[in-house]
This record gives sequence, structure tokens and C-alpha cells, in this order.
Amino acid sequence: MHDYDWLLLAAFSLLVLAPAPFLGRYFYRVMEGQRTWLSPLLQPVERLCYRVAGVDPQQEQSWRGYALALLAFTLVCLLALMSMLLLQGALPLNPQQLAGLSVPLAFNTAVSFVTNTNWQAYSGEAQLSYFSQMLGLGVQNFVSPAVGLAVLVVLCRGLARQSSDRLGNFWVDITRAVLYGLLPLCLVLAVLLVWQGVPQNFSDYVSATTLQGSEQSLPMGPAASQIAIKQLGTNGGGFFGVNSAHPFENPTALSNLLELASILLIPAALVFTFGHYVRDLRQSRAILASMLVLFVIGLAVCAWAELQPNPALAGLPIEQVGSL
Repeated sequence: MHDYDWLLLAAFSLLVLAPAPFLGRYFYRVMEGQRTWLSPLLQPVERLCYRVAGVDPQQEQSWRGYALALLAFTLVCLLALMSMLLLQGALPLNPQQLAGLSVPLAFNTAVSFVTNTNWQAYSGEAQLSYFSQMLGLGVQNFVSPAVGLAVLVVLCRGLARQSSDRLGNFWVDITRAVLYGLLPLCLVLAVLLVWQGVPQNFSDYVSATTLQGSEQSLPMGPAASQIAIKQLGTNGGGFFGVNSAHPFENPTALSNLLELASILLIPAALVFTFGHYVRDLRQSRAILASMLVLFVIGLAVCAWAELQPNPALAGLPIEQVGSL
């Protein structure tokens, strides 16, 4: 390994671990309705969301009520996303005039994104319009991790509130998770990705002539915003078919570092959120230490495999000393 490989690992560890305790406490305060530095800006928006949806934020639910609300929300999201994908050809923001997906593919994609699985059986730039990417998949990239965060919070409350059958309000939890947690973080990351060259526009695809003289279509679109929540929400399902291997989705070494770190940022922070709920941060540190041991073992195996020379090239005058 080279010196810059160690620097990369150090930078990655710093970006993930340094903010984790502070972000974990922030998520705890957000999900419990305590005041944060974003409250003056976002509380009016939060109250407006409850008023429009007819939700009483003071009314907590039992585990049955919470579970039914979660299932109902998931079903509505599934039907809405599937309909959007089927009717894509008749919807706006479709400069390439892409047709709607087939029923099996629309169903597969809707189930995948609603459940935070994000398995792709399509190529985004070739089959999905900007409308489907942004208002379909992009919205699910926000609400599906918010549902996962809400379930974690319910588990934490169940462990902490041993003498109560009230576990919070599902509608309040997902609203706070999106509004105070995911949106601000994604705004910051999206701006950084645009700075690094990731597209964020509604332009038609650009035609270009290659050095060999053939024509090539360069995909455009609101990519940076979806990539930000794809990474921070641990979603997968990128704007382009090959995800972060695409040069428009991940154009520089810095964008690669940011995307690597952002996918583990919230999971590391939520370990400390759990500690705040159970009033014992020693448990957080123990869980995080266990996670780090497993991570380091996996990283060591991957690094060893990456640094091995290719036996198929052994007889050629090619330097095979690689880096991570």
C-alpha cells in the first residue's frame, strides 16, 4: 500500500467517526421533538405539514397503531410509484420522450424502492424520465430510510419506556426524520457534488462526437440531488445505470471519498442515538467497536484482494503494483 492509501483510510475514518456522536445526539433531539439549531427555520414547516395532513403531533400510538400506519403508508407509496412508472410517457419532465415501464418492471422497481432495497433491473438514463427519477424514486429515497429510522426509534423507545404502551406517532417520526435529518444533510452533499461536476439540471441529453468520429449521447438531469440521498439514505439505485461507477455520478477522487463516507455516516450516528435513548452511551461505544472490528476484517480482505497482481498479466511488461 502507498502512503496515500493510508491517508485515504484516515480521511474516510475521520469523516465517518468524528461527526457520529454529535449527529447521533442531534437525531435523538430531533426525533423526541427537542429544540435544535434548525428549529427556528423548520418548526413552522413541520407544523404546516401536520396541519395539511390532519395529524395531531401530541397523539402517540400503540405498537399496533404505529405498525398499521407504517403499512398503510408503504402501500400508498407502492401504488403511487408504480402508477408513476407505468404512466411515465404521459407525464412531464421527459425530454427524451421515454415510454412507461412494463408492468413487471414497474412493480419490481416500486417494491424495491419502497422497501429500501433499491435493486435495479433498469438503466436510469435509458429508461426513466426526470419526473420518474426525481418525484418517483427520489421521493422514495427519502421516505424509505425515514421509515427505517422511525422503526429504529420505536425499538429504542420500547426499550426505554418499559411502563408505557405508547411508542410515538409514525407520521410525526417520518416527518422529523426527513425534514430535520435527511433534507439538510442531502442539501449539503448535493452542493458538494455539483461543485465536483455532477449534473443537476433539466436539459436535454447532449450529443457529442467522439475521437473516433462516432456519435454519443451524454445523459443530463437532476442527478446530484438523487445521488446525495442515495448515499446518505443507504438506498442504492443511482441516477445512472452503473451507479457511482459512472463518471457523471462520481467524477473525482473527492466526490468518491464523500460518497463513500456519506453511506456510513447516519448508520454510525444512530448507534449514539440508541445510547441516548437508553441513557447509556457505553452501549453505543460497545456496539460501534463491534461494528468497526467487522468492518476492519472485511476491509483487510478486500484490500488484500485488490492489491494482488493479475496472473493473466504476469508475462507482460506491466507494473501491477496497485492501490486501493
